[in-house]
Amino acid sequence: MNTFAVEYAYDITRTADIDELRPQHREFLHDLAEEGILLASGPWLDNAAPGALLLISAQDDAEVRRILDRDPFHRAQLITHRTVRAWNPVIGAFADRAE
Repeated sequence: MNTFAVEYAYDITRTADIDELRPQHREFLHDLAEEGILLASGPWLDNAAPGALLLISAQDDAEVRRILDRDPFHRAQLITHRTVRAWNPVIGAFADRAE
């Protein structure tokens, strides 16, 4: 398996929709974590660009996209931009997952 860093940018004009779907979004992410797919996730804390960072374990970026296409935020088009990048953690808590 490979590790991928995924950045979400949220549609700031739809904060009410984001608030409404957040419980479903987090349930989806919790399920991925239980399956060992989601290594970590969380929102950015600054106000520069609302969004989040997710660390995903998958074979390739196409698989990451297929998995995250099921995210309630994605299905509701609340994510305006999604970046998927392969990441090689060589030091720290995620280093043992690197190949």
